[in-house]
Amino acid sequence: MRVLVIEDEKKTASFIRKALQAEGYAVDVCHDGNEGLVAPTTTPYDAIVLDIMLPGRDGLSILRRWRQIHNRIPVLLLSARGDVIERVEGLDAGADDYLSKPFALVELVARVRALTRRGGDSKSTVLRVADLCLDTITRVVRRGELDIELTAREYRLLEFLMQSAGRLCGRMMILEKVWDYDFDPCTNLVDVYVKRLRGKIDAAFEPKLLHTVRGIGYVLRPPHA
Repeated sequence: MRVLVIEDEKKTASFIRKALQAEGYAVDVCHDGNEGLVAPTTTPYDAIVLDIMLPGRDGLSILRRWRQIHNRIPVLLLSARGDVIERVEGLDAGADDYLSKPFALVELVARVRALTRRGGDSKSTVLRVADLCLDTITRVVRRGELDIELTAREYRLLEFLMQSAGRLCGRMMILEKVWDYDFDPCTNLVDVYVKRLRGKIDAAFEPKLLHTVRGIGYVLRPPHA
């Protein structure tokens, strides 16, 4: 599962990221409200940890905007203020939970875990592109009637590409989402793993699903979709 953390205090954001990653979550971090506002439009998230006080745009206005456009991703609000009025304002704006600073990381992780369980009840756990299926609970990957064995990194790459099905994924975006790199390590890491993945999910099958956009990146989709 993937969690977005929108927190301008970089040390706090780093602690949250590491705690969630230790629990098996993939984590993206934004330090600015304007950047955080648009992040869920390009990447599907299972939960969002959102600080109220942010540069660029405050957390409550971000949350209200998401709910206006019917973005129902579960949101855990964070705030340095713990008064009842602010908690009520946050919940009325559409927050699913609220946590006051300072907080124990173990409690934050438990609250995120509860939100992702709740959100998963109404969301399909199976991703599909043509006859390629990936079950995010059992981690079983199947093309047609055949099970496909993937390494942990290949699975994570395929899961991201299937979550982004039909959208072009640049190499830098893949590095950020699959390897958690926020820089270009100047390697052909993405290309190597895409080649391995293509050999497992495409080589012996028709139609081909994993397509290269030369010089830019990759897209997972059926032909002519």
